[in-house]
Amino acid sequence: MVHYRDVVSDNGRWDGFAFRDGDIVISTAAKCGTTWTQMVCGLLVFQTLEFDRPLDRISPWLDMVTRDLAGVVADLEAQTHRRFIKTHTPLDGVPWDDRVTYIGVGRDPRDVALSMDNHMANMDLGVLLAARERVVGNDDLAELFPDGPPVPEATEIGRFWAWVDAEDDGRGNSLAITLHHFATFWTARDRPNVVLLHYDDLKADLEGQMRGLAARLGIEVAESRWPALVEAATFDRMRARADVVVPNAADTLWLENRQFFNKGTSGQWRDLIDGEGLGRYAARVDELGVDPELVEWAHRGPILA
Repeated sequence: MVHYRDVVSDNGRWDGFAFRDGDIVISTAAKCGTTWTQMVCGLLVFQTLEFDRPLDRISPWLDMVTRDLAGVVADLEAQTHRRFIKTHTPLDGVPWDDRVTYIGVGRDPRDVALSMDNHMANMDLGVLLAARERVVGNDDLAELFPDGPPVPEATEIGRFWAWVDAEDDGRGNSLAITLHHFATFWTARDRPNVVLLHYDDLKADLEGQMRGLAARLGIEVAESRWPALVEAATFDRMRARADVVVPNAADTLWLENRQFFNKGTSGQWRDLIDGEGLGRYAARVDELGVDPELVEWAHRGPILA
């Protein structure tokens, strides 16, 4: 396994984790529909509209260093239902087990950048660092940020280009990391236990995508249950239930829980990037050496179209 570590997560926490037959690992790049996919899996597994605990307690982010690992593992070991576990680690950094289904989700990286910008603006960094201090300590921040904590650009377009040009922003998110995450699934997409979804397909045909995922997971759903399950997985319905759906809501990590679900739309970048900017963006993608077929799939067509 490749070792991935940043200020929020450390995939070394997977070491020794005992999988069960039928486990599901939701391995998505940040801001690509992670919580959405967790909700879909929960609805398919439980086939009920209300869960008995917040979603992030049922489907924890195992790598996240703000919660004691022993407690996370104990919660998972106590579960008797089919487990579905969250991670933002690329597929090459997650233990492989043929009994496990690995789900990845792609999204236009330009929209990922804008969603991440909203995400960071809505986060209470003090809460995050206090939780991290309690669990692993913050003495390693100097190692993670040898040049000092990154200072965000003052403008939205400046932050966009900083995200595009970075190799690693210290928080495990950048264009390079996002495309690499996609690539780890792209090269494995023909394996029988790998499922690769796209954010835009979930937007365009949520029911069809949910039915397809149920089939891949071997989950049978009574026809009469589908309308209610699909409605419960819609963006508006999840936003309405933000206090129990948003990760770390109980920890007051977010300034506004509902803001975690911002616009949820595709193509937001069109209001920010002009033709010259698109050329610059395309050059950066080309510089990263990503499979052209993957690039077109992620962007839903040629970048310069």
